[in-house]
Amino acid sequence: MTFRPLPAKASAALLHASRPLQALFDQAQRIARLQELVDGQLEPAAREHCRVASWRDGCLLLLTSNGHWATRLHYQQRRLQRQLQVLPEFAGLLKIQIKVRPPTGQVDYVGRKVELSSAAADSLNSAAEGISDPRLRAALERLASHAKPRE
Repeated sequence: MTFRPLPAKASAALLHASRPLQALFDQAQRIARLQELVDGQLEPAAREHCRVASWRDGCLLLLTSNGHWATRLHYQQRRLQRQLQVLPEFAGLLKIQIKVRPPTGQVDYVGRKVELSSAAADSLNSAAEGISDPRLRAALERLASHAKPRE
């Protein structure tokens, strides 16, 4: 018995055929529109750290990337609420709730690059000369070889 995949359907056909999928798509579009409106009221530095999570029953839930931005948004909460209440999409806004949710993606580690001075390399080489253990001596010499060349 062989497996025959079903023929691919156009995305528009999928949205019309499945009510839950259409509702999910509509909700995603609604949140994207609300995000644009909130971004318009936030300071530019805060925009990348603040996401609209939900808007229901007069409560706007904002997610921030860390506690620093949550604190900054708490200080601006009343001003932000007044500015958003003017917009028709946020006419029934009663409160803004702010929660911290760190990004879930893989965070790239940016390591610190430490440069070894030539004086430090000389010290390592002189220390290596007095070491009788060949593995330790080789390790110190390898470390000294990473020094920045003298100019």
